[in-house]
Amino acid sequence: MRVAVAEDGALFREGLVMLLEGTGHTVVGAVEDGDALAELIETEPVDVAVLDIRMPPGPHGGLVTARRLRARHPRTGLLLLSHYAEAHYLMEILKIGTGAIGYRLKDEVASLDALRDTMQRVASGEIVIESEVAEQLVGNPVGQPDALGTLNAREIEVLRLMAEGRSNSGIVRELEISAKAVEKSVAAIFAKLGLPTDATSYHRRVLAVLTYLRARRDR
Repeated sequence: MRVAVAEDGALFREGLVMLLEGTGHTVVGAVEDGDALAELIETEPVDVAVLDIRMPPGPHGGLVTARRLRARHPRTGLLLLSHYAEAHYLMEILKIGTGAIGYRLKDEVASLDALRDTMQRVASGEIVIESEVAEQLVGNPVGQPDALGTLNAREIEVLRLMAEGRSNSGIVRELEISAKAVEKSVAAIFAKLGLPTDATSYHRRVLAVLTYLRARRDR
């Protein structure tokens, strides 16, 4: 796939380009800041843009640039990288979008296999969350350990499809039920899992999926 990179650290930028090329991708450009990346993509469309969260312009230029790119090029995948596992970064990223976007730690994508998998998943429209950050969110008081036991069969099925990345309309098609029934099930899932109601600080759909995935892992 075609990829553009924005990273203000020269050594990491060069190493990332080598890894991307090593996995068969075409790097159309590697720049030092978000403004240069936005300018590059105007003339060189890409499948995925890889951005450092902490780079110019400003202290969190990667987030600023990601918002610009998602508004201007909604089909372009975004992979944001950081040295730090911060839940508040993830919440800001989720405000940008919940599809074709990822947040990974730099140390965790420093291998061909890890980078290849992450890039493929972002390009295919998935959301990729660093496991360490996911654990921070799941560890918050968003429900009891046996919370899935409170869901009925329909709600479990809806949550399973949510975990596959399905939208409400996609769930409607898959289960052949009404949009109102799906909305009712989603609302019940949020309530039964005890998810926070503050939509400005939490993305309840993602938290519900994380709770589901953690429950499956622990069984």
